[in-house]
Amino acid sequence: MEIHNISKQNSVVNHFLAELRDEKIQNDRMRFRKNIARIGEVLAYEMSKSLHYTSEAITTPLDKKEVNLIDDELVVCSILRAGIPLHDGILNFFDWADCSFISAYRYQTPEKEFEVTVEYLASQNLDNKVLVLADPMLATGQSILATFEALSKVGLPKEVHILSVIGAQPGIEFLEKELPKDTRLWIGDIDLQLNKKGYIVPGLGDAGDLAFGTRLQK
Repeated sequence: MEIHNISKQNSVVNHFLAELRDEKIQNDRMRFRKNIARIGEVLAYEMSKSLHYTSEAITTPLDKKEVNLIDDELVVCSILRAGIPLHDGILNFFDWADCSFISAYRYQTPEKEFEVTVEYLASQNLDNKVLVLADPMLATGQSILATFEALSKVGLPKEVHILSVIGAQPGIEFLEKELPKDTRLWIGDIDLQLNKKGYIVPGLGDAGDLAFGTRLQK
């Protein structure tokens, strides 16, 4: 897997990440969602550099201008519900893209292992398209894998890109073993650990709860 860690270079993304992590700031839900969307925009911009372009002639009021335009067909698939703000940020840059949505519920088994159940999927055919998987928190990697496996039933994309805000090294290593070798990961920052509940450490907590309110536990 090809990994693009945005935090490796100094940029304004560090400010957005700091506010997402800061417990004194993150409880402002609107600001939390906005910061995730902002990072989604940056990740989409960075990803756009890797896409395929074709030159086209654009007619202005005065003359014609040759410009390079993306000619890939994109499908952005977000994992509900935490993925919604990230999805919005990505669409701010890829506004013509098709959209898919999936509900991947993670739970802990009696054996203390984490499993993921896909409960809902709405997607286009993915054959020969560029698939963009949007999940703000790449923790164990199980949700991304379950999403990829569910989507494999609706077509074979020519490229797979994962866009995440924060990831954990163990989850990334897991996906490197399970996903196609040419998968590309675009991520705001990478933390080293997961705790016993599968949360990223230091991370930021539960992105879905911080964005939309605490949900009832099953």
